[in-house]
Amino acid sequence: MTTKLSLAALDAVKAKAGVPSYDRTALKAGIVHFGVGNFHRAHQAVYLDDLFNAGHDHDWAIVGAGVLPSDEQMRAKLAAQDFLTTVVEQDNNRTGAHVTGAMIDYLKPGDVAGIVATLADPAIRIVSMTITEGGYFIDPASGVFNPTHPAIVEDAQNPTSPKTVFGLVVAGLKARRGRHIPPFTVMSCDNIPGNGEVTHAAVSGLARLFDPAFADWIDANVAFPNGMVDRITPATGAREIGIVATDYEIDDAWPVFCEEFKQWVLEDHFPQGRPALEKVGVQFVPDVAPYEHMKIRILNGGHAAIAYPAALLDIHFVHEAMEEPLIRAFLAKLEHDEIIPVIPPVPNTDLGDYYKLIETRFSNPKIGDTIPRLAQDGSNRQPKFILPSTADRLARGEDVVGLALVSALWCRYFAGTTDSGKSIAFNDQNADRLQAAALAAKEDPMAFLALSDIFGEVAQSDLFRKRFAKALKTLWEKGTRATLQLYLEGKLTA
Repeated sequence: MTTKLSLAALDAVKAKAGVPSYDRTALKAGIVHFGVGNFHRAHQAVYLDDLFNAGHDHDWAIVGAGVLPSDEQMRAKLAAQDFLTTVVEQDNNRTGAHVTGAMIDYLKPGDVAGIVATLADPAIRIVSMTITEGGYFIDPASGVFNPTHPAIVEDAQNPTSPKTVFGLVVAGLKARRGRHIPPFTVMSCDNIPGNGEVTHAAVSGLARLFDPAFADWIDANVAFPNGMVDRITPATGAREIGIVATDYEIDDAWPVFCEEFKQWVLEDHFPQGRPALEKVGVQFVPDVAPYEHMKIRILNGGHAAIAYPAALLDIHFVHEAMEEPLIRAFLAKLEHDEIIPVIPPVPNTDLGDYYKLIETRFSNPKIGDTIPRLAQDGSNRQPKFILPSTADRLARGEDVVGLALVSALWCRYFAGTTDSGKSIAFNDQNADRLQAAALAAKEDPMAFLALSDIFGEVAQSDLFRKRFAKALKTLWEKGTRATLQLYLEGKLTA
């Protein structure tokens, strides 16, 4: 028999799972968070829950917000269980569940007046976001904010009825300025290099389209700290809901599964104050960039590297990909030969040891992370996770056999069938043009590299073009297994 998750049911729930030790009804909001997905609930919300459990900073609770149809679905499910979430941490040697209560409300998506009023509340001192790598209106190749994106243009033309996160943030800041309330800090929690600078560019860039003087005020007064976030968090499906019901006897409409490991590195730039997150393991450092490079290139780049060979070999789970000797060896060689050597030193960190940790985390069979999740949104992820390493090596005059193979595997994947002939279901906003380019590339490899908004200057390198063409030709002629083997033997050069 299961217990429906709610505040009233916590006494029953605690027989099987941890529950908040603080008085949930006494929390006060201090943060508005856009993009209440699984990662946020397994990461930022968990850190705050830990802090509240330790007896600190109960005026920093979270109010959720969003702009997408899926946000309304999440809001409805969480509202029905008093905004509580069951978090199941699964490591190779242990599994445990606890209920978090750091979120106390969720604003209705589409209620612009309500959202802006909350953003203008002096109690709100931080506005944070996890809106995915593709949510920042960045030109993939250049990494620069794109002011011509239709959604941005529409918000600039209608600043009092914004439809994007950044339009709402700008409206909230404008309301605060008009009432002489100090601006909140804007904190990105997405996997983007320089995520604070990227967020600043989007907020200020949108404001500049319709009010340059206000954009200047944002530049001078609003803080956008950079941060690095890390915790592997798969999607929730029937499997996860069923495990929570069976193993913990909790009826949770949208639980979160994740690994035990988590990390958060932040610049300490919060003019209106912040919760004492250092008490629960957050690292505050003067410069996040070394940690970002390490995590985004080794972990996220590693995920991007194994996603497509695994998909082409009909492998569903990430841990199963790591059990395939060819893929495990491919990842290790790629990381050690081409990715790690171009990562700047990280304070008090051995990059070789960090990769061993990543390898262990990828191999965790309990969290059920999937290859389709890793393979989605490649048009945003490849330019952020893979191509920067490629560009760095080319700039240093070094070879890119493995990194070009990653790009070729991505191209081969978008031809639409696995090596066994099964159809591939894409999850990418650019899927149609990617597939058209990938199919054309079977005869002319340069057709894929002609996606200049993705490949940028990397595609102009004669060496990269040569390595990519060789890898793609081999994938079509010999298949994924043979191609990986040739790479491991050092025989994939033209």
